This record gives sequence, structure tokens and C-alpha cells, in this order.
Amino acid sequence: MRNLFNSFALVGILILSSCQNNSKNYYFDEGQIFGTFYHITYEYTGDKSLHDNIMAKLAEFDLSLSTYKPQSVISRVNTNDTSVVLDHYFLTTFKRGEEISRITNGAFDMTVAPLVNAWGFGFKNKLDPEMIPVDSLLEIVGYEKVRLLNGKIVKDDPRIMFDASAIAKGYGVDVVADLLELNGVSNYMVEIGGEIRAKGENDKGRIWRVGIDKPIDDPSTMSREIQEVVQMGNGALATSGNYRQYYIKDGKKYAHTIDPRIGYPVQHSLLSASVFAPDCMSADAYATSFMVLGLEKSIGIVEKDSLLEAYFIYADSLGNYKTYVSEKLKDSLIK
Repeated sequence: MRNLFNSFALVGILILSSCQNNSKNYYFDEGQIFGTFYHITYEYTGDKSLHDNIMAKLAEFDLSLSTYKPQSVISRVNTNDTSVVLDHYFLTTFKRGEEISRITNGAFDMTVAPLVNAWGFGFKNKLDPEMIPVDSLLEIVGYEKVRLLNGKIVKDDPRIMFDASAIAKGYGVDVVADLLELNGVSNYMVEIGGEIRAKGENDKGRIWRVGIDKPIDDPSTMSREIQEVVQMGNGALATSGNYRQYYIKDGKKYAHTIDPRIGYPVQHSLLSASVFAPDCMSADAYATSFMVLGLEKSIGIVEKDSLLEAYFIYADSLGNYKTYVSEKLKDSLIK
């Protein structure tokens, strides 16, 4: 069944070490969730795996933030259901999203739903690109047009809708990681659709390693080459790029990252943004924001925030691939 993350394929990250070793009580769990794939590896001393607990938690999470489920909290907010009770997941997402919206001057904006839908990357049918009423849609887009008041979402216009897909997948990773830690797990890697949170070491006693993909245009994800290998000891990683999710109409490429400030898909030299942060929700939201902002403004935000590290792949004026690596991240690259 389609749900919140159905349009999001694995972008930019390849897990390099995640196999089970029963002698160390490592469990490996994989499957499909949120319309994408998940891989979870963790050391646990219990009699059986935590699979059922994890699935129950993710199902609960999906009922909060899936725009494909009419009974979810976010869907009921979108349809202005006054009886909806905002749960912990929605409130956490809304508050953190609002913070990042302010920091990025609106490059991140969960009210982008009408635009994302119109361009064909959301939860409703797309329009012909030449027929999209961008100016009209911009009237009902803007994080400053909504607010939380007495436990309710107040909208300046009832047509405003939320799309949490640029932050909720990362938050889902955090939800699983937090569940593992509550059960005493200190060595784990959680990956959902390319978003990752890791802690400790793998079954071989080594710090977790992940590969960052080269930005090769391929919606099927069959053509993959590793750009860089990075060690992850304790933290989260999310990557956003326009080389997996796009469509071509009349010879023109339309990428899935929509700039909520102007209403159009982004067109600039930044090809891929990999963001490292303490939590995956923040990494996810910033990765999308940086694809909207472009290289220079994104570097400015990273250099001001001691909790963020980034690996950017961009094209120079001649079309050659170049990279930017934040200073502290350089020590984590595998030479």
C-alpha cells in the first residue's frame, strides 16, 4: 500500500558492513516499510529479536505522519478535522520542522504539499508542468502561515496542507534507534530508505562504515558507484539528491526537490547533499534544505552549526564533479 514515503527510493548511501554474527548475538532485520526498504543490525542479548517491537512502533509512527493514510494525524490535519488529537510524533516533527524552516529561511517547509503534489512528487495526482498555477499555490504555502496554539494547528488558509516526507523518514530512523537503546542496545545501525543512524560497532568489532554514492542519473537505482566511504561511530546521516527521483517530459527534466519559496523544482550545481547530525530527523530535513539552497548558502549554515557536518557533490562550470567536505568530517573518510 502506498504511504508517506512511497516516492522515496534509496538515495546516496550504501551500507558496507551489516551481517549477522550469532556468536556475538547480532541480529539482522530487513524488509519493506513506508514504501521503501529498511535494514537494521544490532547486538542484543535477549532470547529473540526485537523485530515485532520495531514493526509495531513503525506502524504507530505511520499512523501519525503518513499522508497516504486518511486516518493518520497529518491527513486529518490536512482535511481540517477539528477532532484530531496531535500526538507526540506530529508535534515533534512540526516543532523541529519549524525550527529548521527559520534557520534555512524557508528552504525547508512542510507546507510545500500543494506544490509537491502539483509537480508529481506528492500524495495526489500531478498536473501538466505547463498548467501548474504556481502563483496561486504559493498563496497557500509558507511555514509562517501555520502555528501551534493550545494543542491545535491554526492555519491562515484552510487549504494549507502538510507534507512531512522530507523529515519524517529520518525521524522514523530515530524512533527505531531510540527503541533499541531503551532495550539496552548500544551497538546498532538503522537504515530506512537510505537514512541512517548508527552507534558503537558492527559484528566484526569495527566502527560502522557507509558508502556515499556518486550522483548518477538513474531512477531504477541499478547504476551505483561509491564516491566515498565514511566511518560512523555515533550519529546520523541523510542524503538528498535529484539524480534518483525525477521525470522527463517534452525533453525537460523535473527533479523532486521543490523550492517552496518560488514554487519550482530546483536548478543549480549542487547534485548531492549528505548531512551528518546527532539525530536523523535533523539530518534528513537539512539534506533537503541544502538541495534547495545550493552550495554556498548550505556551506554557510554548516560552518555556523557545530553539530552539523556535510559532504556535498556539485558540478563546476565545466560540468566536472567537485566535492566539499566539512572540516571535522575529513577525519572520518576512509582513505
